[in-house]
Parts: sequence; structure tokens; C-alpha cells
Amino acid sequence: MGQVLHGCATTTEAVRRAIQHSQESLRALAKRYGINQKTVAKWKNRTSCADLPTGPKDVKSTVLSQEEAIIVAFRRHTLLPRDDCL
Repeated sequence: MGQVLHGCATTTEAVRRAIQHSQESLRALAKRYGINQKTVAKWKNRTSCADLPTGPKDVKSTVLSQEEAIIVAFRRHTLLPRDDCL
């Protein structure tokens, strides 16, 4: 099973593990892996090689209230833009 990386990930778990176990300087590691020194410092200080989750911390409801459902149905039926419905 392959690992899942988010779209902006610049390192893999193997690279992160190598960074954490290396005794080289931040500059040397950044040059070797082609990443920023701040990224190297971040992974040096973390205890895990797993990437932290991204996105909002609070999950928002995707269920429409009764009032919102009525408005959506009205707009679909009349094909009016939102400004005209107000």
C-alpha cells in the first residue's frame, strides 16, 4: 500500500526518516534533498515521520436547513438569480 501525500508535500516518509536520523547540518540536508532549510528543521524537531492532517479542524454540516432547502427549491423552479430572489 503506497503512502498518500498532500498536493504540496515536498518530502516522503523515507526522506523524513533520513532527515531525523542524520547528523548533518540543516544546510547540507536541504541541499541534498532539494528542500528548504525550514522544512528540514521542522522534520528534525518532530518525533513522527507521518504528515499532520491539513484542512479545517471543525467539520461543517453539509445538511441544508428547512429554510435553505425551500430557497434552493424556489430558485431551481423559477431559475432566478439570487439577487432577484431577495
